This record gives sequence, structure tokens and C-alpha cells, in this order.
Amino acid sequence: MTDRIIWGGTLLEGFDAAGEPILHRNAGILVRDGAVAALGPVDQLRARSPEAVIEGGADFAITPGFVNAHHHVGLTPLQLGSADHPLELWFASRLALRDVDLHRDTLYSAFEMIESGVTTVQHLHSRAPGSADDVLAAAETVIGAYRTIGMRVSYSMALRDQNRLVYEADRDFVARVPAELRPALEAYFARFTLPLSEQVAIFDELLHRHGEGERIRVQIAPANLHWLSDAALETTAELAGRTNLPVHMHVLETPYQKAYAQKRAGGSALAYLDRFGLLGPHFTIGHGVWMSEADIALVAERGACICHNCSSNFRLKSGTAPVNRFLARAIPVAIGIDEAGINDDRDMLQEMRLVLRAHREPGIEAPHPSSAQVLRMATEHGARTTPFAETIGRLSPGMAADCVLFDWKQVTFPYQDIGLGFVDVLVQRAKAKAVHSVLIGGEWVYRERRFTKVDRDAVLGEIAAMLARPKTQAEQARIALSEAVMPHVRRFYEGYLDGIGDEPHYRTSGRS
Repeated sequence: MTDRIIWGGTLLEGFDAAGEPILHRNAGILVRDGAVAALGPVDQLRARSPEAVIEGGADFAITPGFVNAHHHVGLTPLQLGSADHPLELWFASRLALRDVDLHRDTLYSAFEMIESGVTTVQHLHSRAPGSADDVLAAAETVIGAYRTIGMRVSYSMALRDQNRLVYEADRDFVARVPAELRPALEAYFARFTLPLSEQVAIFDELLHRHGEGERIRVQIAPANLHWLSDAALETTAELAGRTNLPVHMHVLETPYQKAYAQKRAGGSALAYLDRFGLLGPHFTIGHGVWMSEADIALVAERGACICHNCSSNFRLKSGTAPVNRFLARAIPVAIGIDEAGINDDRDMLQEMRLVLRAHREPGIEAPHPSSAQVLRMATEHGARTTPFAETIGRLSPGMAADCVLFDWKQVTFPYQDIGLGFVDVLVQRAKAKAVHSVLIGGEWVYRERRFTKVDRDAVLGEIAAMLARPKTQAEQARIALSEAVMPHVRRFYEGYLDGIGDEPHYRTSGRS
């Protein structure tokens, strides 16, 4: 591969131990064999590799590629027919989603992520119907789409072995609904039910195929406490111990999940997971909205990470995560866009601004995240939650050459006072239209605002044509089932929070 030098008027290498940005002026990176071979002034890089192709210029700003640390699907649930219900009702609403082609579906969200600077995605695939062979084929289709577009991906198929619709056993919920609904509901559950042993076999096969991939890796993703039996939690701990891979788990997303943990374990969900040896530097908590002060202290003590999914929490009425409490405890916080951002897309620049604004507590001296903290969430801390942790998130020598070139004139037009720092301006003003080019593993996958490996317009046209067709009988049957079962799901949660202890938790500001 030909050496290339990519330079800009400002280059963000990463962050120092105190969390301050490491900035270089009129500097670049020497890219060799997909990695950063050197960093510094252009003349020094040219002297090191006289034959290198020189790209970029003083009007560009360069940052490490962003990491979307929590992602599920391509076309959003809203696009496919599911409104933004509270999470527990949303599961029932999602029964009605249309069938999509997984390859094109994956490309759809990859387009949005890459054009907003995301180079690595944590793809948590939580719903694939059928046999073990079907689930494995679905995984390979999704992985193949990322390979086609050139994106870096950490893929997982969520482990789940119980409570597939509400927070009780499937058979018990089936018994709650009218007899005429039971066959359809049982058939739906059966489509998504695999023995735990088969799920582990799927994981092992994916690990065998992709465990050492340059841009494609796999990791462990137990779904959530209510979806996992004790046997599944023990299995998760065994997989983590056997493979030394990171674990990403939805935990305490809603108050109902907090209540479930108290009903099942008599206390904290995180304390319960800790009994299985799950909490540690390898463990990432997805959401963590309803963590208590004791939970936060435990996470800090164990060195675990948290992935903050701000848009999702707002859209599904889950609450506002106590991010300022996390930061006060020096807990590494990543950013995930989840099913979709606040504007029903996967725009990481927009998500960073939402995180920045959502946690500005009232009061002159009240805590709030800084722009640097938010940018670090989207780079280094996001990287930490993935199997690529040692090679992405920074542009230091030896790291993967994953970077974003911003058209700085586009960011600052028509005017920006120079008194504000680079990071403040980037986080608060940069839009996706200012992303000029994206490099992943030393390869341009998005160049001068065009995808280099895939025809986006053609893919979107194919999606539009496929979904313009009439709904199939199977789709219509699922819509009918969703509408019929929704009142029974709603009834299940009536009074569910009654009698739950009064331990402080954090709905908005992060204060008790």
C-alpha cells in the first residue's frame, strides 16, 4: 500500500491523562499499511517518506474517527411502523415491523454514520428469527455489509433466553392473554427461541471466523438482566473468562428494569451481576439510566465503562442518565446512538451536541460535561468498549489510521471568533455536511463527500423499491398481533412500580 501523508491546519491526536486535547497545528499523519506510522509537521513526514502521496491542506481539521458504541439496526423502527412508545410498550409495537433486506438495511445506517465521522460501530444484533443456521446467516449478512462499505465493526448477537416480551416468563404471559391470541404469540416466541447452547455455538463460530479480523471483530453481548436466566449469566461470565473479550450489556435502562431487579434479586441489578463476576474493565453498561449512588460507586470501583444513549433515553421515556455523577467518579463514558438519534438518524455530531446540552444542570457552579469530555466519549472512551480498544480512538503512532477530515471553512462559515478553542467549536458547530472525507484502516471510504466503495443512491433506491411493495401476509399478521397484544402488555405493567424501595435514583439532574 502506498504511503500517504494526510495533514490539516489542526490535528487532534487524542487526549492526555488529564483529559485535555492534544492538538497539533499544521501537522499530519504518515499512513503506512493501514496504521499511523508517524505524526508531525508535513516537512518531517515528507522527509521520512519522500514518495508518499500528500493529501489534505491547511483548510482541513483532522480528528480520530468516532465510535458509535451502541447500535442495532439500519432503517429505524419509526420508519418501519413503530412509534416512540415507552420502552416496555415499544417491544410490543416492534412486533409489527416490516421485513427488510439485512445487507441493504445495514448499509443504510452505515451511510449515516460514516458521513458524520463514525469509523467504528458496536453492532448489537438483538433480533434474528429462525434456526441457528438462520441466525448465523443473518450475522454474516450484516458483517458482509460492513465489509462492503469498509467500516470497522464489533459485532455481537445478543444472548437471551427468557422473558421475550414482558418481564416474566413467556409461558406465563401467554396464559394472561385471551385464548385466541395464544397460538400467534406462541409462534412468535418460537421464532426467536434458541437453546442457550446453540447461542454459544453461534458465538464460537463467529469468533472462529472473525476473532482476529483487521476491521471486523466479535464480542459478547448478554441482552439485559430480565432477558437472562442465572444460567445465561454464568455462561456470559464463562465466555468472558475463556475469550478475554469485552462484554456489552443493557442494564437499568428504565425504572421498570430497576423494579425487576429488586423483585428478582432483592436489590441492585449491578450488585447482582457482580455476584457472577461480570463487572470489571472489560464490562460496558448500556444505558445505566437508573443507577443509584451505590451502583455508581460499584462501577467506579470495578473499573467498568458506561455507554450513554442520550437520544434513545429521551425518545423511549427512559429518563436522563446521571452522566455528571459518572464523570465525577472518573467512569469512562462512551456514546451510542442506539436505534436512532433524536432526528431519527445516526448523526454522531448531533448526538455529541445532545449529550453536551442535556446534562447542563441549573446553577452557576453546577456540573456539566465539557466539549472535551464529550469528544473523548465519542473517540477514546468509545474505543475502550470494543475489541479494537488498543488500536483506535487516537491518532498516535502505531494506532489504526481511522480519521475524519473536516472542511474547517464549512464548520465556521460565515464567522467564528478565534477566542474559542478548537474542540469547543468542533463539538458545538460541526455538522455532517462539513465532513469532507473519512479514512478507515488507511483507506478512503468516504472521499470528498462521496462513498468510494458503494453507490449510496442505488442502495437507497433499492430499499425504496422493496418497501414500496404491499405488505406480506406475514407482516400483516404481525401488525394484527401487535395491536391485539398491546393492551395486555400495558396491563402487565400497571402497578409494577408499586412497593419498590425509596433508594434515591436520578431522573433528570443526577441529584438525589
